[in-house]
Amino acid sequence: MEQVTFTKDDLIRKLRDIKSMGWIANARPGNAGGVGNTLENLLGIKENNLPIPNQAEWELKAQRIGTSSLITLFHMEPSPQALRFVTQVGLLKYGWEHAEAGKKYPSNELSFRQTINASKQSDRGFIVVINKEDRKIQISFDANSVHSNHRIWLESVEKRVGLGELNPQPYWGFDDLFHKAGTKLLNTFYVQAEVKKENGIEYFYYSHIQKLTEFSLNGFLDAFDAGYLYVDFDARSGHNHGTKFRLRQDNRPMLYKNIEIIEE
Repeated sequence: MEQVTFTKDDLIRKLRDIKSMGWIANARPGNAGGVGNTLENLLGIKENNLPIPNQAEWELKAQRIGTSSLITLFHMEPSPQALRFVTQVGLLKYGWEHAEAGKKYPSNELSFRQTINASKQSDRGFIVVINKEDRKIQISFDANSVHSNHRIWLESVEKRVGLGELNPQPYWGFDDLFHKAGTKLLNTFYVQAEVKKENGIEYFYYSHIQKLTEFSLNGFLDAFDAGYLYVDFDARSGHNHGTKFRLRQDNRPMLYKNIEIIEE
């Protein structure tokens, strides 16, 4: 496929043309990313980094209307970095037996894998705390919030480290997050598609188009407060897959200062 280039006005016209086409068959049946792949085919581009000559980078994001699946925004390990919280504290002091221990992995393989937000404690007592006074996002632990299903695990935590608050608490400074997110969350043309299925064929109607510009730290924090943004720990004894910041996909516009509605 020959690479094309667009001005922003060209792209807006093309996206409006695609909307006017109505229902379009999925170009990648059986592929969860079919809504984006089909749109890329229609635009004649290879991937979502848009070829728009400009000082700022742009990307294209397409999704099904109504989906709340989680997307990974970026990876970032907590501070203090020297503490190596996930491997040296999370796994060793708060980890639990991996489901594949003694099978796929050694019998002593531990897991520290959970996705948590700021709206309520996880079943193992962890929660995200927005500390606006100290300008930090912190992880907190409350033993009283651990579900009774994890009683034996909690007893092991008490033996390993006690049942008090994490000490020190892992955190991400607002300024560090602003820098990281600002380099990952580019200006975006955000397209949402209605979906239907007829005679076993999936169709998309690219009905909602927005232009999102300039990452907003306040919007990022609001998404945390609302429970739409998550911290995802994904580690086992043999490997740390990295700590991720993940977002409910349909809340992407919250992360930008400027939202321009092109079609709705």
